[in-house]
Amino acid sequence: MSKVILITGTSSGFGKSIAEKLHSQGHTVIGTSRNGDKIDSIFKTMKLDINNYEMSKSLINKIIESHGKIDILINNAGINITGPLETTDMSDLKKLFDTNFFSHINMIQNVLPNMRSNKQGLIINITSIAGYLGLPFWGAYCASKSSFNIIAESLNIELKKHNINIVNIAPGDYKTEIASNRVDRVDPNSPYFKEYKKVIDNVNGKMQHGRDPIEVAELVSKIINKKNPKINYLVGGFLEKKITLKSLFPDKIFQKIIMKLYN
Repeated sequence: MSKVILITGTSSGFGKSIAEKLHSQGHTVIGTSRNGDKIDSIFKTMKLDINNYEMSKSLINKIIESHGKIDILINNAGINITGPLETTDMSDLKKLFDTNFFSHINMIQNVLPNMRSNKQGLIINITSIAGYLGLPFWGAYCASKSSFNIIAESLNIELKKHNINIVNIAPGDYKTEIASNRVDRVDPNSPYFKEYKKVIDNVNGKMQHGRDPIEVAELVSKIINKKNPKINYLVGGFLEKKITLKSLFPDKIFQKIIMKLYN
């Protein structure tokens, strides 16, 4: 059955792959991006500044007026700001959480009344494997992504009687623009610079040889057809699929494993 699906951040990467996949399956897909009114795509794209709450609310209301409902919301838009936490400006930290966390909560709050009224709904949050790891110099980004691990658990309990499911998908190393669009906050004269550059060069290499985002799109396609999807899905290579084994290792041992991977 065709569904009305709203996806944020569809100009590239996971968002674009997911939107194209679901559109090809006959669903009514509405994508968003900051330049949505200027993007030529096979699915409908609308302009949205995800941090403008009134704009988000208005866009959701317009979709409901046009289609009568929103069956699925996929929160995908996000940014990445990296650097030593000691010297990262508080304004950057707030911007990171505003975009990666609070803007998504706002979207959820605005679609829930319609989903409750229809007695069904699905909300998918595209998070990151970084939400399960304390990656050096990515601490704030990791924290902004891990927040949804707890929110999803809470919301699934709150919304169970309304037949609304919350799902998190945490991709690993994929070929997306998250690395190239990353904002680096480190001074070349910083005592952290040498170690930071080593870590970032390593991450960039992993991203360049990363997996195809279509894998995530295919997973989304499967999830939306499940009656009782899981709360958390990890997708990617060996490390991503086995990250839940983290609880079996002593903290310091697991930390050494991460340092070997990213140093």
